[in-house]
Amino acid sequence: MTTSRLHDHTVRSLDEGQQHLLDALLRMGDMAAAQLEAALDLLDRPDEGMAARIVANDEAIDALEREIGQDVMHLALRGPLARDLREILAALRIASDLERIGDLAANLAKRSRALTRAWPVAREDLQTLGRRAVRQVRDALAAYRARDAVAAQRVRDADAELDLLHTGLFHELLDWMRQDAGAVSPGTHLLFMAKNLERIGDHATNIAESVCFLVEGDDALPPREKRDDASLPQFP
Repeated sequence: MTTSRLHDHTVRSLDEGQQHLLDALLRMGDMAAAQLEAALDLLDRPDEGMAARIVANDEAIDALEREIGQDVMHLALRGPLARDLREILAALRIASDLERIGDLAANLAKRSRALTRAWPVAREDLQTLGRRAVRQVRDALAAYRARDAVAAQRVRDADAELDLLHTGLFHELLDWMRQDAGAVSPGTHLLFMAKNLERIGDHATNIAESVCFLVEGDDALPPREKRDDASLPQFP
């Protein structure tokens, strides 16, 4: 094989490998987002069987992360150029964030099983937080698919609003638990569920930052605006 043909073959092989990597990441992202949506449905329609399936399906997301890791290794061994290296590094970061989103969605499903008592507060606020988290994930994936750094920056900027929603929900749940001793158990699960959704928003933002790095080649973004004071000491 001549040098020119060898070069063309290598470039074509890299292109095919990158497309396979993109397809696998988007498939993984769709699975993680669907898991999250299904877990949120359990808040209004408890279903033990569905909760168990969501927990079990997390293994499929983990398997995809392992597959993506192998794809990345194969690409790295082909001597990629600078842009290709950014593809590889971004893919590793995004796969890790998607795996964590899947884990957090599974945890939401597990905790939904413990909500045996009706909870009169924060129901709509928790759903609102959940819908916002789902939108962040899907918008970040769309930015990755389109290689759109501007759209990715919008996802990053929107994380502050999700923080505000989480903070408001946190205080609402604490007030309920202070006023009703019987609310401590369900309220604790709801606090963890709300925190899981806030963390999912953080992982979506990480994906958006990986898109910015992939497109622009600059990993030095300014600090995010954070509006979540739920971790600050609370005084009566």
